[in-house]
Amino acid sequence: MKDLVTKFTLTLRMIKIEHSVFALPFALISMLVAAHGLPSARILLWIVVAMIAARSCAMAFNRLADLSFDRLNPRTRNWPLPSGMLSRGFVIAFVLVSAAILVLAAWQLNPLAFLLSPVALAVICLYSFTKRFTFFSHWFLGLALAIAPAGAWIAVRGKLDRPPLFLCAAILFWTAGFDLIYSCQDSEFDREQHLHSIPSRFGIPAALWISAFCHALTIGLLVWFGHEAALGTWYYAGCALVAVLLAYEHTLVKPRDLSRVNEAFFTVNGLISVLLLLATSVDLYL
Repeated sequence: MKDLVTKFTLTLRMIKIEHSVFALPFALISMLVAAHGLPSARILLWIVVAMIAARSCAMAFNRLADLSFDRLNPRTRNWPLPSGMLSRGFVIAFVLVSAAILVLAAWQLNPLAFLLSPVALAVICLYSFTKRFTFFSHWFLGLALAIAPAGAWIAVRGKLDRPPLFLCAAILFWTAGFDLIYSCQDSEFDREQHLHSIPSRFGIPAALWISAFCHALTIGLLVWFGHEAALGTWYYAGCALVAVLLAYEHTLVKPRDLSRVNEAFFTVNGLISVLLLLATSVDLYL
């Protein structure tokens, strides 16, 4: 039993469970707008279960897909799977269980969510292979996170309407933007291993400029979502705060100084998603 607990703890470390703060708040924003407030406790529960299961499956699958590269990369070789603290078989079992929980949660929500759950699994797992053939991998990762608001909207209404599509697009470019920053750390390694990314293909300065452009688009799309969803002043105040935080994020990372990448990647972006959820909640409540 103790060994199982240790393995589970290492698995949570491997999938960086704390990074669930990125996509989950946006799924909850979509859920709140779709339900015009809080849905039933049952729907809320299964949306949260589905989100956590989907992200756990995607991250663990990514670690399996990249295992050979992670063993070579100085930044990742001490992670639980490449270092041997976790076995490949255990992680495969974790992926399968997480995928099954996602399908179960979708089945508990409604027929459309259940029918689309294999599509969601395909999208979130496909990203793991994109660096092998395209430098658009950053936007594939964005797509993997962007389906969360669509899924939450479907979970509430049983159909997909127009408004959440703008929130999905905002998350796609937001995620691509911060992944461009994060991937600057591995630009040399990616080039050596013939992996595709914007920093390895076009250089770190270009990657940071493209990231800034993606984040400018993010703000525009968030505002557009607010218009489509008939949100009010508090939501737009949240969008203004997001714009300030994204601008601050880009002051933390320079082409010749990547020492604050983790602060830019996790701290700032985690704050962005939570603040926008709070702003949306207050807006709907008032």
